[in-house]
Amino acid sequence: MEGVDWKVGTLDGFEDILYGGFGVFESKDEIEIIWKDSQKSKEALGFETTKEFYENKIRQGKPFNIHFAQQKLDDLIAGNGQTLFDILIEIIESHKNITLVLD
Repeated sequence: MEGVDWKVGTLDGFEDILYGGFGVFESKDEIEIIWKDSQKSKEALGFETTKEFYENKIRQGKPFNIHFAQQKLDDLIAGNGQTLFDILIEIIESHKNITLVLD
């Protein structure tokens, strides 16, 4: 994102950046992301943070899909849901031109 002065605030925005065309790489360029201190991130973006994430969406209501957020929260609490860390990994790995290295 070199030379760009805006910040990504959503998971959708993060995925949009990975499509390329924003900043230093273009769509379909082969790139490698090295996630430094990934274990620390895994802990920080784990159950509690994810639970708060969905609870905030439910509390805010529109424009968020409350039913979707509630289902995700229910899945998380039941032990079947993804944490934010898991979601970020899935988003990155869905881009076949991107190699992710957890450091």
